[in-house]
Amino acid sequence: MLNTLNAIFAKHRHQPGALLPILHDIQHELGYVPDLAVPEIAKELNLSRAEVHGVLTYYHHFRQSPPGKHVVHVCCAEACQANGSEALANHAATRLLSGDIKMEPVYCLGLCSIGPAIQIDELKLHARVTPEKFDKLMQELEVRS
Repeated sequence: MLNTLNAIFAKHRHQPGALLPILHDIQHELGYVPDLAVPEIAKELNLSRAEVHGVLTYYHHFRQSPPGKHVVHVCCAEACQANGSEALANHAATRLLSGDIKMEPVYCLGLCSIGPAIQIDELKLHARVTPEKFDKLMQELEVRS
């Protein structure tokens, strides 16, 4: 991990405001931003660990644990909430308690008028997702895995 971090730090060493680009690069390379990276990032950028942790936890995009083999994003923005995304997210959380599929909330997938919406593996968007449709999509995903 340290070699990856050092390469990323070198790439952004002279860039003002490098924290977000560094976090993005770490997540791109490792799949998430490990807790052990926080003190290294803080040291490199002359920031406190709390500052790095604050930015890391503020943005929902960043993961602090390894992703599953598949990641399902469930839109939790207001328009999808009005169409039942909260119940869908609760259903997804109970359905995906174990296994290689992880659920992550996101705030807007751009399908506001036809929500609730999900995105599977940052590839395919699905609209008007009911718990039943969700279960069918997860079955298909498990079969492909």
